[in-house]
Amino acid sequence: MNDTRKPLLEVENLSVTYRTPKGPVEAVRGVSFDLGREKLGIVGESGSGKSQTGRAILGLTDRNGTVAADKLHFGETDLLNADNRTMRDIRGSRISMILQDPKYSLNPVMNVGRQIEEAFLVHQKSSRAVAKERTLEMLRMVRIRDPERVYRAYPHELSGGMGQRVMIAMMMIPEPDIIIADEPTSALDVTVSLQVLAILDDMVTRNGTGLIFISHDLNLVASFCDRVLIMYGGRVVETCRADELDKAQHPYTRGLLSCLPRLDGQDDILQVLDRDPAWALLDGETP
Repeated sequence: MNDTRKPLLEVENLSVTYRTPKGPVEAVRGVSFDLGREKLGIVGESGSGKSQTGRAILGLTDRNGTVAADKLHFGETDLLNADNRTMRDIRGSRISMILQDPKYSLNPVMNVGRQIEEAFLVHQKSSRAVAKERTLEMLRMVRIRDPERVYRAYPHELSGGMGQRVMIAMMMIPEPDIIIADEPTSALDVTVSLQVLAILDDMVTRNGTGLIFISHDLNLVASFCDRVLIMYGGRVVETCRADELDKAQHPYTRGLLSCLPRLDGQDDILQVLDRDPAWALLDGETP
């Protein structure tokens, strides 16, 4: 029986550094958090280190990058020192990642059903017939009305929202413990985005899965997640409950919130974020 009090993921002092012709670039610096069976949002501007944090957890950092941490544990597994075979067993089966644009994540020359089946068969010893039935069941769970047609379809025959539902089905079919969703709704319109989020919320709640939801949309994260990490310059500047995001104290978070347009039209001029170089400094660092 799983201990719901024990974190699924423990991250302490995570850093990701890239070697470039102009010298090292620190994409992630000193990031620490625990993930339980909850929806954890990570927000910040482009380049703040959100996606690099998610990729580092799964060992998907580019070859010119170096990942270091005091602790990077998934249950009893040390992800930082795990061998390639262990990481292959974990990816997809225990920790899945949903990317923001299915057009670049799905194989264009293989029909959708076969791709979802492969995600199941890689981690489960089963027949093709069982895999197909499980695939059709997952397509129904992500609210696809005609699963048989979509099963036979190729990625280019699907709309953006349909493709994203297929990606969710593919990532959820092994029943992972953790899902990392990297801006899964950024390429979708508002109505479809809400439908995709409802599917994610339903599946995460039903399976007791931990979700890391990476986004730049503060309003979306505040309404969807349980907790929020706000990142700037590769580091976490503030952590708060999602339903109390409007009470955040850090000037960067306050600046992001003030930049959001309001429907009531009370603000004549949209605010522009005025950055302070000190925000990027870790504790103890000097400019």
